[in-house]
Amino acid sequence: MQFCRYTSLIATAALAASTAIAQSPIKPMASDAHPSFEVATIKPHDPNSHRQGWHVRGDRFLIEDQTVTSLMMYAFSIDKHQVADVPDRLGNAHYDIEGTIDTPGEPSLRQQQEMIQKLLADRFQLKFHHEQRELPVYAIQLAKGGAKLKPATHPDVEANQDASSHGSEVTVTFTSATLADFILGMQFFLDRPLVDQTGLTGKYDIAVRYTYDEDHALDPNAPPGIFTAIQEQLGLNLDAVKAPANVIVIDHIEPPSAN
Repeated sequence: MQFCRYTSLIATAALAASTAIAQSPIKPMASDAHPSFEVATIKPHDPNSHRQGWHVRGDRFLIEDQTVTSLMMYAFSIDKHQVADVPDRLGNAHYDIEGTIDTPGEPSLRQQQEMIQKLLADRFQLKFHHEQRELPVYAIQLAKGGAKLKPATHPDVEANQDASSHGSEVTVTFTSATLADFILGMQFFLDRPLVDQTGLTGKYDIAVRYTYDEDHALDPNAPPGIFTAIQEQLGLNLDAVKAPANVIVIDHIEPPSAN
């Protein structure tokens, strides 16, 4: 399965964010905090620059070479096909964003998403509504033999996600997560929207280890690709079908306001 360019970029950004948080000496931000950008500078991306991605270090947040679509993908954990009605004048515009965070501590992935959502609303004047549209999706279904999900050790705590990589191998873990939490996190790593058709309603501790580039994996003992890994390790199938999926339809958006 070949992943689209945007999906690879968003997955890389999410993975980098999780890894940076795990390795940072700065304490995590309080889980109940709702951070914003204290100051943010938005500039057109230099087409001669090859710098790209998301970088969080302490209270500094740097976003490079991103479009409105990729910002929304990151902010809402959605696929590019779930963003509709981006105006032509903004569709191909690429931006660099640099800012400081107004709350102490290293923000979690969810808190970073909240910051980007606020930035889109404040600086791009983004207004939107949700619709259900039939799209090519991956329907999550129970594999033969049923799910292999471990019930959450601490079901009363807030769901959490982490990711790490080694070469072409990726491990994504979730604690105290519902299937909705699993979908929210795994959407970064797949090229279609995910739709839950399992009927599972519990909270689980989930870990999936896979190779993101099977064709170029050097280790013969490397884990399988993501589809096989999810089936073998979690007892779930990802079935490529057409089904109703949530779409964010843009009602209004403008070029970013002055810094």
